[in-house]
Amino acid sequence: MKEQHDNEVKIHKKQQKPSRAASAGAQSDTQPGAAEAAPTGDHPQAGTPAADLAAALAKAQAEAAEYLDGWQRARAEFANYRKRVEREKEDMRQQAAADMLASLLPIVDDFDRALGNIPAEAEEYTWTQGVVLIVSKLHALLKNSGLTEINPVGEPFDPALHEAVGADNNAEVATGHVTVVLQKGYAYGDRVLRPARVRVAN
Repeated sequence: MKEQHDNEVKIHKKQQKPSRAASAGAQSDTQPGAAEAAPTGDHPQAGTPAADLAAALAKAQAEAAEYLDGWQRARAEFANYRKRVEREKEDMRQQAAADMLASLLPIVDDFDRALGNIPAEAEEYTWTQGVVLIVSKLHALLKNSGLTEINPVGEPFDPALHEAVGADNNAEVATGHVTVVLQKGYAYGDRVLRPARVRVAN
């Protein structure tokens, strides 16, 4: 009887003890995240250090592009400003030169009138030849400075360069052309310092 009782107890314990395979299966079924797929793709999950780094990099790149654009704009504006200043300085220089040359025109006119009225007996005098040489040098200096004469005898009348003070009946000159220059004009570059005073054929 005792032997039979011991066998029944052993059988009862075996029924209560789970198998290792069943235990391992149960543990694998209850292991957290075992059934979930690992995250895939190139974008890191939000809230992770990699995601924070990517956001900071994108922000830095946007700021760098903005700063570069601002720098390029400022550089272009400065270049335009420098060109404008240089152009204004050149205009001022040209205007100053034009004003200086214009102030010399009455002196040139006086010299020209004096040379045009030298008596024949005085043309051979040394001092006369000296004055002629001085006037010639003055004209050369003014020409080298950019001054040009407007002496339009026989040319068509141009109101931008000439000032008509009278008309002539001259069969040898075409109508509308200059017959006589009463006072030569002068120009400096594209600036007319003084128009030539002329008479025109009608």
